Amino acid sequence: MTQPLVFITGASSGIGQALALHYHRAGWRLALQARRVEALQDWLRTQGIAGAGLYRADVVDAEAMARAGADCIATQGLPDTVIACAGVSIGVDTQLAEDIPVFKQVLDTNLYGTATTFQPFLTPMLQRGSGRLVGVASVAAMRGLAGHGAYCASKAGVVSYCESLRLECKPQGVQVVTLVPGYVRTPLTAVNRYAMPFMMESDAFARRAFAAIESGTRYRVIPWQMGIVARLMRLLPNALYDRLFSGRGRKPRALRQ
Repeated sequence: MTQPLVFITGASSGIGQALALHYHRAGWRLALQARRVEALQDWLRTQGIAGAGLYRADVVDAEAMARAGADCIATQGLPDTVIACAGVSIGVDTQLAEDIPVFKQVLDTNLYGTATTFQPFLTPMLQRGSGRLVGVASVAAMRGLAGHGAYCASKAGVVSYCESLRLECKPQGVQVVTLVPGYVRTPLTAVNRYAMPFMMESDAFARRAFAAIESGTRYRVIPWQMGIVARLMRLLPNALYDRLFSGRGRKPRALRQ
């Protein structure tokens, strides 16, 4: 119990899983949320990781997440760091009525799910006067991309939400960190059929993310090269941006994590 504790959502694959492994190797205790707990258990066995707390819940279910948070605090203690990694990336076409529920699913998982992840731990952290809440956004938050309307909107929402929460929590000693990944090799990017500059392996991302979180940063684009790209994209006049990106490849319309 003297080791620090991290609570990570979306730990059964992708960025969440990579972060769980890195935190374990750094000597942290693990509290891991997933919808697919069996897959998570199999992965933990292959890694030789024992003693992790496992919590079956869906981040879009606020009551289930509240129960998971309460169970974590009761059995493992109040986490030092909470990382909201659960996410989906699904292309949408607003012309299609069947894509409107998908739009909601992406927003619910990526944005609402960040809030449901933080909520059970926020009051206890504020009372303790310490802790870190980490939201995972994306460089896709910087500008809209064709076919990515739901994903871009959800990740832009994560950036703004975390900034708002940071202002609320700072006076009471709780830090809020916004991570902004570029392209990371995960199941979510595996189906993309367009160029993905500065692609990172998930373990390399986890290593840099861990360092950023522990440094006390408020906001970090990873890798730094994508930070430059993102800033340049923000500076492009709308007419030029539209001309350069309107014909870019679109996200496939059916990918779930």
